Amino acid sequence: MPSKSPAQTLLEKADKKANSSSGWFSSSSTKYEEAGDLYQQAANAFKIDKLFREAGDAHAREAECREKCQETTEAANAWWNAAKAYKRGQPELAIQALSQTITHLTRGGRFRQAADREKEIGQIYLTELNDLRKACDSFERAAEWYSQEDAQATANACYKDAADLHAELEEYPQAIARYEQVANGSLSSALTKYSVKEYWLRASLCALAMSDTVTAKRNLSKYASLDTTFSSTREAKFISVLVDAMEAGDTETFTAAVFEYDQITKLDNWKTNILLKVKRCIQEEPGLT
Repeated sequence: MPSKSPAQTLLEKADKKANSSSGWFSSSSTKYEEAGDLYQQAANAFKIDKLFREAGDAHAREAECREKCQETTEAANAWWNAAKAYKRGQPELAIQALSQTITHLTRGGRFRQAADREKEIGQIYLTELNDLRKACDSFERAAEWYSQEDAQATANACYKDAADLHAELEEYPQAIARYEQVANGSLSSALTKYSVKEYWLRASLCALAMSDTVTAKRNLSKYASLDTTFSSTREAKFISVLVDAMEAGDTETFTAAVFEYDQITKLDNWKTNILLKVKRCIQEEPGLT
């Protein structure tokens, strides 16, 4: 018989404590408090052994004990610790644990922390599960909570992530609305004003991906009226050339413009993908005028 690990021994002790009947003199809340402490110790011992699934399970049981004692802050922390353990290979369980954390945080009015956890859920959906739709929903929810807590810069970063995903899901009108919202929020501050042209560039590319040069042109003049320096930027000139190329059904001019822009400002994956979609639109409907 192999000897039991310290973690296993602690877990059994915790189970025994949680399932024991309360004595004459001790309340059931004392029992669950002690069981919770033992589950927490077991979880930490499992982490030392790098058994993260077991650690997550132990933290989840700790959380349930904290809930039985009405210790909501400790319960929220225990669920979050469970999520951190589950993140090492159990993304679905990590999301469930984070959702439990969020329930406690929102009930306690701690929306700033709830937003942090919701953003974490979005990142798991995006990077681990490749579920763009659910990632997008989580980023938008997090952004709304950041917004109401006056954490505007963090809210904008989440709205921007959501906008990128709307575009990847080919929900271009929603993407444009989000990019414009982030741009408007960034115009007022000298620190964030420089990033506005990037959001407007992305919004304009979304309009072109819908083969909608009318909206693209209308938006360009709207952006120019919101910020007089915009028309002279490389971003604005780039979009103008692309609009003309699309209207003329001219893929050569389009390709040359993209190549030239990329020489000076490296195109990221998002822009490369959407520009390929725009190019296909031009090839499929040559000459819109």
